[in-house]
Amino acid sequence: MKPSNPYFLGISGGSASGKTYLLKKILSRYPEGRITRISTDNYYLDRELLPRDAEGEINFDHPSALNLDQLAADLARIEAGETVSMREYTFNNPDVVPGTIHFEPAPIILLEGLFVFYHPGIMAKLDLKIFVEAAEYVRLARRINRDKERGYETDEVLKMYTKYVAPMYQRYVEPFKNDCDLIVPNNDRMDHAVEVIAHHLDWVLSQQ
Repeated sequence: MKPSNPYFLGISGGSASGKTYLLKKILSRYPEGRITRISTDNYYLDRELLPRDAEGEINFDHPSALNLDQLAADLARIEAGETVSMREYTFNNPDVVPGTIHFEPAPIILLEGLFVFYHPGIMAKLDLKIFVEAAEYVRLARRINRDKERGYETDEVLKMYTKYVAPMYQRYVEPFKNDCDLIVPNNDRMDHAVEVIAHHLDWVLSQQ
């Protein structure tokens, strides 16, 4: 059954700024079926389709690494009441067998990722735009810890951060910060921001 006028919420910010933490806090407050979460990570192109630089490395922090046109088309399908099914993204971990994920229509569609605001067609659909901000030294420390858990060495993380993550953030992510409705600082905690956002979403749900 098609929901009436789904509300599109977009969350973006730099790598390891706290986007996933924020959305998990939001999702934990609502029963299943009220909010559908869509991560742009699941729209990464297959590794063999991505260009490599002179050193044979792939820039996963450039918007061309994702099929954002497909994401925009899928949002339109969900808005029309369709369920979208696709292969799960496993962060190139060969030890993980990807499953199939389903994006169901819901009163609120929560979209998160680096390039949520970069694609004009996606940006135009968003009713509320949230940018999660953290100091670069905080994001870098979190990135190192997170990528260690994914099997990357610290030297490799630092190299990729300097070569790709930081410059791509400055070029393709940060410029959209001032186009957002809310900027959430997250050097330490964001509990109060979660309360404010949840209060607004409670109101949105009450109107549907």
